[in-house]
Amino acid sequence: MTDFTLSCPIPIADYPTVQLAHGGGGRLMHQLIGKMFGPAFSNPLLDQAHDGAVFAVNAGRLAMSTDSFVVRPIFFPGGDIGSLAVHGTVNDLAMCGARPRYLSAGFILEEGLPMTDLWRVVQSMAAAAEAAGVQLVTGDTKVVDRGKGDGIYINTTGIGVIEHDLIIAPTQVQPGDAILVNGDLGRHGIAIMAVREGLEFESAIESDSASVAGAVMRLLDAGIEIHCLRDMTRGGLASSLVEIAQTSGRRIAIDERRVPVRRDVRGACEILGLDPLYVANEGRFVAFVAAQDAARALSILQGHELGQGAAVIGAVGQETDGLVTMKSTIGATRIVDMLSGEQLPRIC
Repeated sequence: MTDFTLSCPIPIADYPTVQLAHGGGGRLMHQLIGKMFGPAFSNPLLDQAHDGAVFAVNAGRLAMSTDSFVVRPIFFPGGDIGSLAVHGTVNDLAMCGARPRYLSAGFILEEGLPMTDLWRVVQSMAAAAEAAGVQLVTGDTKVVDRGKGDGIYINTTGIGVIEHDLIIAPTQVQPGDAILVNGDLGRHGIAIMAVREGLEFESAIESDSASVAGAVMRLLDAGIEIHCLRDMTRGGLASSLVEIAQTSGRRIAIDERRVPVRRDVRGACEILGLDPLYVANEGRFVAFVAAQDAARALSILQGHELGQGAAVIGAVGQETDGLVTMKSTIGATRIVDMLSGEQLPRIC
């Protein structure tokens, strides 16, 4: 493998069976960085080929977030580990009310990873970063022994700029706040489970993985009084609401009939014994906004491509018990709690 030379762009069809080898030494890493990662993510900061990125920012507040991605399988309907790594960190920044600007990426690659798979991941990640308006400005690559890395793991860290005076956090939730979601729930988790279990449904269920930063920026640019944002990843809507209720100490009440879940996703959940309220999403968030801004916020979200299925699903009450309650489809009210375990591991 030490004599394997990559060209740029990589004629991947010429190397259908080439696999990443451990022990290729510095030359292999130099080739991967110079011929694959470098051209894919090229920008003035990364092209300096320095140990880190140096950049100027306007005076004000910054947001920073980091996450690691170990999803299995690495390719799934509607996305892959590369685009997911961008979306996950960009969305975390957006939940802070920040405009995402820069990313770092660390790749842990397993010996034997097909070069075609790595190329697909890199290209997908580059496309997702461009669509999200972020630059990958520094990174690292390591190769581990066969059987020690499950193909590929990715860590991303992001930095975003906060361009407003709002403090967006669970502690800012107020009685009367309207609770909105930007679309239907549960597609990411079901898409992953379907691939793992070899399930086929009447209609294709694709992950909702996407950057929600654009939708959040529209709300902020319109002057919507946002008190809290949370992306509904592991644990889904239910876990997100419970975390916010416990942190804020406020009672949160939702109506199950208003929670948007596609019929095919609901059917798949029934077959698999899952509750869609707890199924993971990667392009969905819940927003707590001042009551007087609820209608306008809903209209703004519904005008965005990632908010066409947006809905107001509940409100914050006066009680200070930190509970989440839900009015069911039959009119009964029950308490929504955290699951003791994780319904679907390795979904991000």
